[in-house]
Amino acid sequence: MALKITEECINCAACEPDCPNEAISEGDDIYVIDPAKCTECVGAHDEPQCVEVCPIDDCCVKDPDHAETEEQLKAKHDALQG
Repeated sequence: MALKITEECINCAACEPDCPNEAISEGDDIYVIDPAKCTECVGAHDEPQCVEVCPIDDCCVKDPDHAETEEQLKAKHDALQG
């Protein structure tokens, strides 16, 4: 499933450059993740990079509104890179 950024975001921008699919952008108040581009880094990294670099615990979390299997995430990654 895609990830989302919670309201705990401090707008530090640490996550944006590390997203391999360019799914993260600056929103009105906090950074946001485009669920059409987010693959939880499946196909690119072992762990979601936004989670790895974010200085705030539990700021980048799974978005239950965009549930996908690992196979779907891999297919989405391949399509985005292809």
